[in-house]
Amino acid sequence: MLAFHQSLPAYRPTPLTPVPALAAELGVGRVLVKDESSRLGLPAFKALGAWWAIHRKLRERPGPAELVTATDGNHGRAVARRASMLSLPAQIFVPDVVPESAIAAIRSEGAMVTVVPDSYDAAVAEAAAYAGDDRLLIQDSAWPGYEVVPQWIVDGYSTLFREIEEPADLVVVPMGVGSIAQAAVTHYRSTDAAPMLLGVEPEAASCVTTSLLAGELTSIPTSKTVMGGLNCGTPSALAWPVLQAGLDHAVTVSDDAALQASADLAAGGITSGPSGAATLAGLRAARSRLPLDGTSTVVLISTAAAS
Repeated sequence: MLAFHQSLPAYRPTPLTPVPALAAELGVGRVLVKDESSRLGLPAFKALGAWWAIHRKLRERPGPAELVTATDGNHGRAVARRASMLSLPAQIFVPDVVPESAIAAIRSEGAMVTVVPDSYDAAVAEAAAYAGDDRLLIQDSAWPGYEVVPQWIVDGYSTLFREIEEPADLVVVPMGVGSIAQAAVTHYRSTDAAPMLLGVEPEAASCVTTSLLAGELTSIPTSKTVMGGLNCGTPSALAWPVLQAGLDHAVTVSDDAALQASADLAAGGITSGPSGAATLAGLRAARSRLPLDGTSTVVLISTAAAS
């Protein structure tokens, strides 16, 4: 995957930015933010997974094809951008909680957008039904019978973690359907000096935390949240067992906490929307129960720019 990403003209490793003010606030040695606000010409990390999966799928099934996905925003835009680069059509399904600005951004890539008057899970179901056997579904959530493409997407995310060369005591990752957190667990549990891993999700869409508490994969109803990229009601079937076995901690955060974290990252020179800044909000919420001290290094994954 890394060689594929490095072959792309727009590839650059994203920065790992120290924020001393946050380290002082949280009583740790260093807080480093993996800033994904400009990744392959897009304002989020999603292209790493989507473009690798598209590459693999087109090798398996070459020739013209329509790309299809459901999205809360950035994944769909990444699929749409790659479709445009490859002169392929794209059909993107979005739940009705996605803001007009995100829909406009997807349409600006040349894709067709269908707004589903329901949840993200419902949009995924509509995308899968539309794709059928004739179109290429590039979905980042897995379910029984649909696991290969989501695994390629998770594999693509590994580039993000391979770029982080600093040893860490704690890595904090956001959780929507759980794919980026799955990539973090897979990467760090294969190393000798594995850091603690903390997963963060919105109070309004806490499907992974609910599943962890229940001891089994659980779907939940969701409501509107400023962390739109994390507004998912069902964990990926691929991510769930990996997260259950590999996460050290999980926490949910409020919209107000995510908005405050976004503002605080901006004060440190990092543009991060509420979904990306959720990791800082989660670190604050969980700090009292984490075994960290003044020598500890914490890495926050900020997945997307402020919109």
